[in-house]
Amino acid sequence: MGRGTDAPLDLVTDFPAIPAGWAYLDTAATSQKPRPVIDAITRGYAETYATVHRGVYQRSADMTLAYEAARATTARFIGAQPDEIVFVRGATEAINLVAHSFAGTQLKAGDRILLSQLEHHSNIVPWQMVAERSGAAIDVVPLTADHRIDLDAMAAMISPAHKLVALAHVSNVLGAVLDVARATEIAHAAGARILIDGCQAVARLPVDVAALSCDFYVFSGHKLYGPTGIGVLWARAELLDAMPPYQGGGSMIDRVSFDRTTYAPAPTRFEAGTPHIVGALGLAAAIDYVTGIGLERIHAHETALVSEARAVLSRINSVRLFGPEDAAGIVSFAVEGVHPHDIGTILDEHRVAIRAGHHCALPLMAALGVEATARASFGVYNGPDDVAALAAGMERVMRIFG
Repeated sequence: MGRGTDAPLDLVTDFPAIPAGWAYLDTAATSQKPRPVIDAITRGYAETYATVHRGVYQRSADMTLAYEAARATTARFIGAQPDEIVFVRGATEAINLVAHSFAGTQLKAGDRILLSQLEHHSNIVPWQMVAERSGAAIDVVPLTADHRIDLDAMAAMISPAHKLVALAHVSNVLGAVLDVARATEIAHAAGARILIDGCQAVARLPVDVAALSCDFYVFSGHKLYGPTGIGVLWARAELLDAMPPYQGGGSMIDRVSFDRTTYAPAPTRFEAGTPHIVGALGLAAAIDYVTGIGLERIHAHETALVSEARAVLSRINSVRLFGPEDAAGIVSFAVEGVHPHDIGTILDEHRVAIRAGHHCALPLMAALGVEATARASFGVYNGPDDVAALAAGMERVMRIFG
């Protein structure tokens, strides 16, 4: 694997599930897995597997060390401390954990939650559930003309009644990048806590939670070239320490009797049951992989591909592009008179895999005035040939639908 700082990325051979001639442009949904991640998972099950935190035998002790080393790797990756990292199944569970154990215990009638128009359903529905139970209300920050979260509007509409803000670092539909530091400053000035959904950010942007100053940060492993079923909640230590457990069971306890149970300190308190041990090892391998390439290089590479794709698509008169020009790794578009599913089907016949639909962002579709979009999203395995394949496929779409 070449890692020259100036050379364009050419890493498709690291990904055994991508055959020659197949343009995989659905990384925003889930990323393909590089060989080091596959090897780490295989080794974890085939050579070193044992339970963690419980066994007194050497294999278990070694696996416990490896599991906790994965937590330390994850913490370093986002500028955190290991005891601030909670392993969960994914960002969805992380958000639900915060909704249950923080917002669910803090919010009351009259309080308000602030979201934005571009949020994924996973960053909408849990807050609606909290609002229904607590009597809190939800407000929605609009978008700017180029489809970014309008932070000026956020600053104008936030009030002391807002106790929690939840925003996407990078939109899964638009690729719009949030100025997290400014959003955090606005939220904290009003006395609100802020959660950042980093699913689309961590695979392509350097993240330092201390510099961002947010209160909660969540992401999933499978969008970071890691396995499914593993994700991360980061929260300030003092917030984790004050939050009650999300689930009950083994591992998360201090002592149990039929009269009373006491709980382990964070993060163990939030990891009930046997964890996804090998998933954590795979996540650490994925973090090592992208760190070895360099997040700045990845972002520059994907930005160049986005620019090429937008240029190609903009030459088609009936195409409407969404999102800002400097979108991070994602291009969403619609063709007048053609359903995105038809676009996706025709492109698939040309061995180009894109996403077509509402992308779990129905409120955003309504704001954009469409039912669905076609979405091409890039990863470290993509290159100019993939953009050319997209262009060729779109030429056939236009020939068919004219």
